[in-house]
Amino acid sequence: MKYLEEFRDPALARGLLDDIRATVTRPWALMEVCGGQTHTIIRHGIDQLLPEGVELIHGPGCPVCVTPLEVIDKALEIASRPGVVFCSFGDMLRVPGSDRDLFRVRGEGGDVRVVYSPLDALRIARENPDKEVVFFGIGFETTAPPNAMTVHQARKHGIRNFSMLVSHVRVPPAIEAVMTSPDCRVQGFLAAGHVCSVMGTAEYPDLAERHRVPIVVTGFEPLDILEGIRRTVRQLERGEASVDNAYPRAVRPEGNPAARAMLEDVFEVTDRAWRGIGVIPLSGWRLSERYRDQDAEHRFSVDGITTKEPAECRSGEILQGLLKPNECAAFGTRCTPRTPLGATMVSSEGACAAYYLYRRLGAPAAAPLEANPVG
Repeated sequence: MKYLEEFRDPALARGLLDDIRATVTRPWALMEVCGGQTHTIIRHGIDQLLPEGVELIHGPGCPVCVTPLEVIDKALEIASRPGVVFCSFGDMLRVPGSDRDLFRVRGEGGDVRVVYSPLDALRIARENPDKEVVFFGIGFETTAPPNAMTVHQARKHGIRNFSMLVSHVRVPPAIEAVMTSPDCRVQGFLAAGHVCSVMGTAEYPDLAERHRVPIVVTGFEPLDILEGIRRTVRQLERGEASVDNAYPRAVRPEGNPAARAMLEDVFEVTDRAWRGIGVIPLSGWRLSERYRDQDAEHRFSVDGITTKEPAECRSGEILQGLLKPNECAAFGTRCTPRTPLGATMVSSEGACAAYYLYRRLGAPAAAPLEANPVG
């Protein structure tokens, strides 16, 4: 396919790997904060091709995976109510709540529908004025603009039976949380190119400077990942810590001004809980006061639900990069895509799903080399 195969060229990949090997003189630990990048890495074995001591840590980059258990339970409560049509992307239907998932709600008679766009949910609301139609709005900065635009359109056209259950999260505060964790081993970041295509890069220089950590904006194809790793390692070896855009074909420093304007109109920044991690200050969005009547959490009065994560599921450690999926005792046995204990096995972008799909079933034979601190 034109403009795709070029970014999977084996000869160019070998050249980038040779450059990385020639550059590395000491161990380094890098984190990607994007589930799509994680799947590219595992599918193509990029982590296994890197020089010994260069470790890729999988961060909290899967939007389905970081949606907190309490929000899942709120979705289940709303979807179970009579007169409600609950619309969601397909990934969310198998994410386990405290005692069931959306598939089970549908099996018990709930009107749960898979849609491919929030505008599909808005159309359903327009066609069913006697129903309350709720869209499950999750994700990072990439899915937030179309969700914001849908809420804006509902208000503009007076579609009063449409609301959104919002669980949007932001990447820069997650990087801050990773770097301030006492268990942090991360020395460089591959930043998600699609997030930066919306938001630009203005939030990253302060993070790079304060934590002395390189942040390289990276795409999603194998050569994108290898180039991101190459640039990150070069900075580390030189003792540098700056923001570098290795994805200029899609990312501009200012991002997408129209999308950002829509976000500022519809949403406001708020503290947000991340599944398995906890509350990260200023890490999410909620509907602003102007659109509060379209907030399903308030419309259905489900803001008092509290939950407790199942002890056996270690997805929180996996999302923080403290554990590889195949180091979990339940991985591939009690926890599979058909019988998931946590969201990291359910989502098409989850690290556990990637390890299972691409047959990384056995735990590493030895622990990775300890990475040296920057500087």
